[in-house]
Amino acid sequence: MSRLVAELEDALAEREATGLGRRRHAVETRRGARLTVDGREVLHFGSNDYLGLAADPRVIKAAQEGAARHGVGAGASHLISGHFSAHEALERELADWIAPCADPRALLFSTGYMASLAIVTALCGRGDAVFGDRLNHACLNDAALLSRAAFIRYRHGELDELRRRLTDSRARRKLICTDAVFSMDGDIAPLLGLLELAEDYDAWLVVDDAHGLGVLGRDGDGRGTLAHFGLASSERIVYMGTLGKAAGVAGAFVAAHRAVIDTLLQTARPYVFTTASPPLLACALQASLAIIRDEPQRRLRLFALIARFRDGAATLPWRVLPSETAIQPLVVGDNAGALGLSDALWQRGLWVPAIRPPTIPRDTARLRITLSAAHTEADVARLLAALTELAERACAP
Repeated sequence: MSRLVAELEDALAEREATGLGRRRHAVETRRGARLTVDGREVLHFGSNDYLGLAADPRVIKAAQEGAARHGVGAGASHLISGHFSAHEALERELADWIAPCADPRALLFSTGYMASLAIVTALCGRGDAVFGDRLNHACLNDAALLSRAAFIRYRHGELDELRRRLTDSRARRKLICTDAVFSMDGDIAPLLGLLELAEDYDAWLVVDDAHGLGVLGRDGDGRGTLAHFGLASSERIVYMGTLGKAAGVAGAFVAAHRAVIDTLLQTARPYVFTTASPPLLACALQASLAIIRDEPQRRLRLFALIARFRDGAATLPWRVLPSETAIQPLVVGDNAGALGLSDALWQRGLWVPAIRPPTIPRDTARLRITLSAAHTEADVARLLAALTELAERACAP
């Protein structure tokens, strides 16, 4: 064995020894919140399919019709010959629906990660500064590092600290970047205060609404976290939403002022130098967006399940973080404990993933319980009963 391979093997062994090894399970079939995995059926509480649209027959039918019309691949980048009428129609629909500013535009990306890299690297560089919440998703952190701008992080949700750091900065251009709903804690960013700071310090506000789009909104409209706060239309807002979570399909988009979108289209390397996503996905997403708009009962059911879970989990010995979203983290603490609890649930036919560092800070290993409109009251009751049983066993003398 070469030295290079030996070093990798040693590092992998160390990960295993500290409870940081990761495994994949092969999903064979999906039936609502029930999956067939490794030959057995499990009830799943680890999906971001918050509205249960990933297997909706209407979305599947739209994808099939899109494939019949456009084929299964775009064949080129958007700027060569891979930009189809289905992409164009979806971008117009998303811009009008999210409307982060007057006369907005939207641009599609293959993933949220690529969209985040595109936004930050296109809007800032050397001599600029990116200000990021310490619990931001890795895509925003990586984008800041790749931009070559100064990367300044502030404590989670601490607007006073952010204000001080903005005051001290002499950067030519400033970007404030934040998750809208924090993916591992489930709490919501103080967007009203962040926009106020962006106005005060002449900064862009980049909002990653991966986990808010389709779920949050005003009067149950699903338009996301901007609408949830009733945020005033602003040219400073650069909005990124992903389409593989509540929308149930795949991809992402950026909605912003026309000048921002044109800048991304012209200069953002993750957009210019990649093959466009299959147009059949754009067709599926148009069907998905129609369901999100027309069926608010899905969100009502989801929020009823969230309330049911939080009520039942209040007596558990593990800390449930204060989240009003579909993400309900159960903090165990150490890696081995989180893995053990996840494995015990798996043996009971419940798939609840354990999340460990570096995804989250040390000593905060947790079960990231996610709820979906595809779940039932009985499903949530089953999860709570299993957690209660395991808690009683852990506390027994």
